[in-house]
Amino acid sequence: FSIKLPIEAGDEAGASGRRAALAVAAAEPTDVPDDATLKNILESTRTIAVVGMSTNPGKVAHTVPLYLHKQGYEIMPVNPNVSWLEGMRVYPDLLSLPKVPDVVLVFRPSAEAPAIVEQAIQIAARVVWMETGIRHAEAAARARAAGLDVVMDTCMRVAHKRLCS
Repeated sequence: FSIKLPIEAGDEAGASGRRAALAVAAAEPTDVPDDATLKNILESTRTIAVVGMSTNPGKVAHTVPLYLHKQGYEIMPVNPNVSWLEGMRVYPDLLSLPKVPDVVLVFRPSAEAPAIVEQAIQIAARVVWMETGIRHAEAAARARAAGLDVVMDTCMRVAHKRLCS
């Protein structure tokens, strides 16, 4: 099975740009853990550090952690801009947490993933879970090399509803 798309003559710059984009996409791991692995992570998790939990109740970075909290997970919000959120103590970074979370749930731009992964490694978290739209191949490779499980570009709430409800 193959698909051929037309490229207009004289569009070499566009074609080379598309080839470069495809090469970058091919270099990034596209594998999401299988359902059994995701379910195992979700069922074995008790504590979740939420990096980038939002104060805005209309954002998924606010509603997803609250959903997870209602499902029985202990949530430790990480946001350097506030001290309390939804009755929970908020921490400025992962290194300030009072205990090691099972999962570090990331709601920050992909470019910030390497620094978050380094802190997750330092505190000996078990899993780094990057929410929908968040991917960073190098950070994921670094986390895996340090023994952490990695989930990228996947909503934890959606996975939980699909696999654990």
